[in-house]
Amino acid sequence: MLSTSDNQELTRVGPGTLMGNLMREYWMPAIRSDELPAPDCPPLRVRLLGEDLIGYRATSGAVGLMQNSCPHRGASMFFGRNEEEGLRCVYHGWKFDLTGACVDMPSEPAESNFKNKVRARAYPTQERKGIIWAYMGPREMPPPLPDIEANLLCEGPHQISILHRPCNWMQGLEGEMDTVHAALLHFGAVKFEDTKPGTFAHYHYRQRDAKFVTVETDFGMANGAYRPAEADSYYWRVTQILFPFYHMLPGGELGEGIRIGAYVPVDDYNHFQWEIGVFKPNGDPMGARDGTRAAPVTGGQSRDTVWVPNTTDWLGRFNIDQQMWNDYMIDREAQKNWVSFTGIRGIRQQDMAMTESMGLVMDRTREHLGTTDAFIIRVRRKLLANARALRDQGVVPYQVDHPEVYRQRSGEAVLPREQDWWDAYIAMRERFNKEPALAVTATA
Repeated sequence: MLSTSDNQELTRVGPGTLMGNLMREYWMPAIRSDELPAPDCPPLRVRLLGEDLIGYRATSGAVGLMQNSCPHRGASMFFGRNEEEGLRCVYHGWKFDLTGACVDMPSEPAESNFKNKVRARAYPTQERKGIIWAYMGPREMPPPLPDIEANLLCEGPHQISILHRPCNWMQGLEGEMDTVHAALLHFGAVKFEDTKPGTFAHYHYRQRDAKFVTVETDFGMANGAYRPAEADSYYWRVTQILFPFYHMLPGGELGEGIRIGAYVPVDDYNHFQWEIGVFKPNGDPMGARDGTRAAPVTGGQSRDTVWVPNTTDWLGRFNIDQQMWNDYMIDREAQKNWVSFTGIRGIRQQDMAMTESMGLVMDRTREHLGTTDAFIIRVRRKLLANARALRDQGVVPYQVDHPEVYRQRSGEAVLPREQDWWDAYIAMRERFNKEPALAVTATA
């Protein structure tokens, strides 16, 4: 468990908070490109790290991200005119460019130079392969974008999925670290005898509990969960947490899938769950072989998800029909009759029910962690240590200036019992880092 103060420091992300300051050292996925579909299109409300911002695509196609409140009298810039390479407040006509500089002030006398003294808070953006990234940190020259392979290769809304989760970001991320829950929450109704011998699913459901080995790395933390396979082998599920909030899902052959997820804080009580990956026409991720993998991986084309139309509200983007207020449409008959272990439709919706029912911010002083929670414990400690090192010694996390550390893949593998799983992973990573696709796009 965590102390009350540690729990607050881990979960709060607003300006000036311990974790908020750490997050601001990194580039963050902020907007899907198709949310700003054309130059001079309507602005977009964007809340990120507890800040209310307005995103807009200027006449040139570049993306601006500025404070919501006009520096004049505080009116919302959401109602502004997106025109001629800037956003103009309709209250008194003050206009701001992409950098936040005031470039026109028609309410002031022509001889006034007051506009030269006024700036709005604006953040740098970069757009790459369907994602608009934001940098909210202190540097005048931002660090490089992370070499996230999925974002170097994937493009289009069908490969980039975003889901609004009404709870603290850490609850979502911890759900990904807890890979043992998949055999129960998601697939507790799967019968071992229905699985094909020799497949990942066969080993996964034959023994639902697992043992874990965690390794601290230059990108964050890696974790291997293993179960007996044959007499001379183990079945491994490998996953990573790439700081500050990325995760890699184990689903399919180790090293063959190209996908990543992120739990991006909207504020202390909401986050966006991003999933980016190369998917097959049927919605399965690359590297996932029908009938062999232990668990499917959701993506932008999830067959179990029913999206509701976006609204212009701060929390009106990327919501689905299953929510806390309707009990995630739980089907008690399906649960009772073992059609489903939970009675809740959809993998992500099952995760939502668990992590959101903990409360907006879970009180971790009341939890009782077991042996399978070692990965969660270590990631929490490392995040807090990194944030305190930044605050106390000015130590910037290693990943910020080393984009290459994000070149990772996860997955499942059957390995000889005498083989070290981390050595096998490093060998696999060296192979895929030499692939032409990544070698070319890493410099894009």
